[in-house]
Amino acid sequence: MTLSNTLRTVLLTALALCFMLSDIQAQKVTDGINNNPADSLNTSTNPAAPGDPFGFADFSWVNGNNRQASKIIDNKYFTGDFTFDMNYTYSNRHPIDNTVLGSTALSRNEEFTVSFVGVGGDFHYKNVRGRIMTQFGTRSTVVPRNDYSGYRGMYDLPDAYRYLSEAYGGYHFDKWHGINVDMGIFMSYIGMFSYNNFENWSYQPSYTSDNTPWFFNGIRVQMFPSVKTKVELWLINGWQSYGKFNKMPGLGFSYLHRPNGKVSFISNNYFGTDVAGMPHVKRIHTDNTFQHMYYNNPKASGIKRAAFTVTGDFGFQWGSDEGTTFTPFGDTTASNFISGMVYNRIWFGKDMKWGWTIGGGFLHNPSRYLALVPPGQATDKFVADAVPGAKMDGWDGSTCLDYNPNDFLTIRLELVHRFMNIPYFNGPGGVTGQNGYQTNPALTFNPNSYTPNTGWTPDLVKSETRGILALIVRF
Repeated sequence: MTLSNTLRTVLLTALALCFMLSDIQAQKVTDGINNNPADSLNTSTNPAAPGDPFGFADFSWVNGNNRQASKIIDNKYFTGDFTFDMNYTYSNRHPIDNTVLGSTALSRNEEFTVSFVGVGGDFHYKNVRGRIMTQFGTRSTVVPRNDYSGYRGMYDLPDAYRYLSEAYGGYHFDKWHGINVDMGIFMSYIGMFSYNNFENWSYQPSYTSDNTPWFFNGIRVQMFPSVKTKVELWLINGWQSYGKFNKMPGLGFSYLHRPNGKVSFISNNYFGTDVAGMPHVKRIHTDNTFQHMYYNNPKASGIKRAAFTVTGDFGFQWGSDEGTTFTPFGDTTASNFISGMVYNRIWFGKDMKWGWTIGGGFLHNPSRYLALVPPGQATDKFVADAVPGAKMDGWDGSTCLDYNPNDFLTIRLELVHRFMNIPYFNGPGGVTGQNGYQTNPALTFNPNSYTPNTGWTPDLVKSETRGILALIVRF
């Protein structure tokens, strides 16, 4: 039995047992942060009280939040979580190999694709806590391939972890309004957008989110000194990496403050050494998001709610190693990351079942040190060109319409345009092979045998426009 089949069997069996233990009735989610049970402080099935962290107001409007007010499986031992995310994406470039470039949310063009299937939930007994969430679908390949730390040493970390999006255990201390200490793989919060697209205002995130970490691997300490504030400390292997690129671990912290029900501000900050084989090159990154609900009138006949988000990121690398010098700025040695994005969303219709989002962002990244690397035959040239001072500037814009008939289903139709000053997106000729296949299916079934491509080069273009149809179910 393969690893994926084994994990699927074990986790589905565990979920079935928890289902039988549950009273199978919807209970109020008692989360303390981002409506995410992973950060729950109150593990009972009672609604969040005003004295619970961020329990004093409804924050379901925040981008990156779970809007659900109930869970189907929820008892004093276990809170279940299930997500099914499927999409169909259409590219104006019609690449011959159907491969999507520069995205972690999308993988294949003009095909129906199961992007993410997450099965698991939160275990809680007394003050002991734990969470496990699987990661089946294309994301189990798209996300691990961007982490090269697993190639240092043995034991194939990408395969060992690829079917887990979150997995940790920890302990809750009854100090202040709660302190959680967890060890494992957990979400990073960087870049405003959630890893789970059910929680987001749009499907394809801007460059800021797609080129910054979705997860961390290590230890976190969550502290809630008041009902309006959370401070989180990180000791981790690195910047969205299963392992370490060098000897030093990554260090960071997050500060979240919500002074009232209309404002949310979060600042994430990181320091580490994440250039493979270059321990003297150091990295600093800061990510900051402000969100504001500027209109809220559920009884109105038209628009019932409106909010916007603004995110700004700045980071850089510096140091010399292996004959290469990185500096924050400069024409030939520059290695920095400057990006931003703005989104606006309105809710309308009966019970706010409809939502419309418009927004976009920009990216400036000389040396390309955080860029998603194109796959296939385009990988080697892109990596070779990723040197200090190599200009990479892009922008994107999107708009989407959501229909949410209830708290468990989202149907989304989205239009996205992306531009980069260098050839970066998949063109009509593709990046895989002359006929669009990795192998000649008539001659071989070896998935590692590439068809010779004499005189052929990958077809990369500077812009793309795509439509996305997505269906996301969450329980």
